[in-house]
Amino acid sequence: MASGIKDKVAILGMGCAKFGERYNDDAEQLMVEAYLEALSDAGIETSQIDAAWLSVGFDAMNVGPSGIPAAMALRLPNIAVTKVENYCASGTEAFRGAVYAVASGAADIALAVGVEKLKDTGYGGLPVRTRGTMFDMIGVVGSAPGNFAQLASAYRARHGMSKDELKRAMAHVSVKSHANGVKNPKAHLRKAIDMDTVLNAPMIAEPLGLFDCCGVSDGAAVAIVTTPEIARSLGKADIVTVKALQLAVSNGWELQGQGWDGSYLPTTRVAAAKAYKEAGITDPGSQVSLMEVHDCFSITELVTMEDLLISKEGQGWKDVLDGRFDADGANPCQIDGGLKCFGHPIGASGLRMIYENYLQLLGRAGERQRAEPPIFGLSHNLGGMPNQNVAAIAIVGLEGA
Repeated sequence: MASGIKDKVAILGMGCAKFGERYNDDAEQLMVEAYLEALSDAGIETSQIDAAWLSVGFDAMNVGPSGIPAAMALRLPNIAVTKVENYCASGTEAFRGAVYAVASGAADIALAVGVEKLKDTGYGGLPVRTRGTMFDMIGVVGSAPGNFAQLASAYRARHGMSKDELKRAMAHVSVKSHANGVKNPKAHLRKAIDMDTVLNAPMIAEPLGLFDCCGVSDGAAVAIVTTPEIARSLGKADIVTVKALQLAVSNGWELQGQGWDGSYLPTTRVAAAKAYKEAGITDPGSQVSLMEVHDCFSITELVTMEDLLISKEGQGWKDVLDGRFDADGANPCQIDGGLKCFGHPIGASGLRMIYENYLQLLGRAGERQRAEPPIFGLSHNLGGMPNQNVAAIAIVGLEGA
């Protein structure tokens, strides 16, 4: 019987490049920037890495269909490098590959790299960018804002909210994240905004306005993982371990036309339940004290609070307005600014989220550091669209927690 991976794998080091419009740097340079930070943090040499995983979303526009670019850019010692893609969960998928390699005993030290040069593609969210014949056939009439606008409308209908109530709750999500992003030197957008600015912004896809949508950016993030025993042998004292890693992928049920009303994400609920069980978390509302969730749109963050069982069903919007998820609230969410302020370079986002939780757990988050470091840090990715997606959850915490 599967026993899970709780405390079997430690994060030895992490790094994150500056996210933004990095037109003067290529994907390889972004990988090197994040990798050098992670390598210094880990206190090891490149020759000690046994295997690596590379995540990129739009591969044709970035590094191509193999792990070679990562091996060349980082001068990896002719080891296995596996390139993975799983929509917006790609970064967490790379992390999962490295973690499982260590947990299985196949590698002593493994590397996860996530990168995306999204600005170079010209992708802006609204124009439907071609990704090959199959994507053109199934996705030609959709857009990311349009798909998630339907999630917002379904949530409002299910819970009997007024249009104004929903708009204000979504606006609070964005205002909160921008206030956090001001304190993060690696964020793309570092400017505070107010409620009136959000509420009066141009409409992108009803009811999502301009400030309800995350930006487009370039970025990279890296994790180096090993066993707790090896981490201690390398002189690490406060060891951050992986408590749970879970993915749930849509199987078509949402598209059947009955049973799902479009107001929540069933995959997130499935992944969360499995992750909590693996981590030994019985009361997520009180035990998960820090979150990085997939706020591609403000409504996604709001709905995710309920799907993660942090808020009661139908109460997430009220918890948002009450400040529960603010930086000084009971369950801070996007304390680093989130996708809203970092943008969403697809291959990097999942690892960037884990990076923030890692820093907070070690008390190294600078100006945005929580006074009391969290017990568990949860990160959540959602790739695809509400009716067909990949949900990924990673939970990390100090060893023994």
